[in-house]
Amino acid sequence: MAHTPAVTAPARAATDAKRHHDPAVRGFASDNYAGAHPEILAALALANEGHQTAYGGDAYTAHLQQLMRSHFGPYAETFPVFNGTGANVVALQALTDRWGAVICSDTAHIHVDECGAPERVGGLKLLTVPTDDGKLTPELIDREAFGWDDEHRAMPQVVSLAQNTELGTLYTPDEIRAICDHAHEHGMKVHLDGARIANAAAALDVPMRAFTYAAGVDVLSFGGTKNGMLFGEAVVVLNPDAVRAIKHLRKLSMQLASKMRFVSVQLEALLAKDLWLRNARHANTMAQRLAAGVRAVPGVEILYAVEANAVFARLPHDVSERLQKRFRFYFWDETAGDVRWMCSFDTTPDDVDSFVDALREEMAASR
Repeated sequence: MAHTPAVTAPARAATDAKRHHDPAVRGFASDNYAGAHPEILAALALANEGHQTAYGGDAYTAHLQQLMRSHFGPYAETFPVFNGTGANVVALQALTDRWGAVICSDTAHIHVDECGAPERVGGLKLLTVPTDDGKLTPELIDREAFGWDDEHRAMPQVVSLAQNTELGTLYTPDEIRAICDHAHEHGMKVHLDGARIANAAAALDVPMRAFTYAAGVDVLSFGGTKNGMLFGEAVVVLNPDAVRAIKHLRKLSMQLASKMRFVSVQLEALLAKDLWLRNARHANTMAQRLAAGVRAVPGVEILYAVEANAVFARLPHDVSERLQKRFRFYFWDETAGDVRWMCSFDTTPDDVDSFVDALREEMAASR
């Protein structure tokens, strides 16, 4: 008797799943809170029918290589992964020896938000440098760029930047080029954590290659989840001579997706035309609208330049606690009363205006 598939093609649309949340609830906690863009979901459905080779041997991952080169230069090699921490750990391992160290800002995501993964999984030493705005400079890098021949000290081999920084600030292409030149003169490589790279390019109004490949960055962690993807990021090697064994490191770090086409097709949908830019521009615009509204509320201080899709502010602790009951957001430094508000591709003007109105009401109630 012939085998009958449990689900026929095309698969039945009916589902027993139920919605367990209120889609009308909005917040400013993280751009990870947003759902997936409809064009991303459509791309996933497009790639879903039939069989494709697993572990990256599929047609979508093959096509992604040339697409990424159109954004990041002719030598770019792309390795899709599950998430941003995985991308950073794989990239940094590929740039370092077992005795190597990574210079980064003291607010860098790899230092404060990855649960020690670079150290515990990657076996790396992070050499952190205090910064006022989250940005490194050649002079700041030099605080830790020494002791290459000292066997008692982890060897500085990589400078890791974030674009945008964890404080929402941006490097110009010239600033990144100066850092890359300085690092390379010392025999070090440069990694860029691009979790929000699209927001940076949109804000700077330059192609992404302008502050990556053209500026001398060796390896990039490319972020998609915060810009409308359902899941997935990528390690993009811009200088193939700078890395080694990255395919093996991806597997060793538990970042090799068996059904890789579902990561690759999302990246394709994001980058093939202008979805990445539309999403990022919208999120940035909403952050500017939010910042303008907040500045008009007496007693609220904006802490850093609003250059992408993040607004950092200081306000009374009790106001934040009451406001959090109406809109989700996080404290950045609870002791100081600092908070972070993030905008995403699906933040609406009404979302922003409602939040500002609520902030104004709560500030008035605290007087």
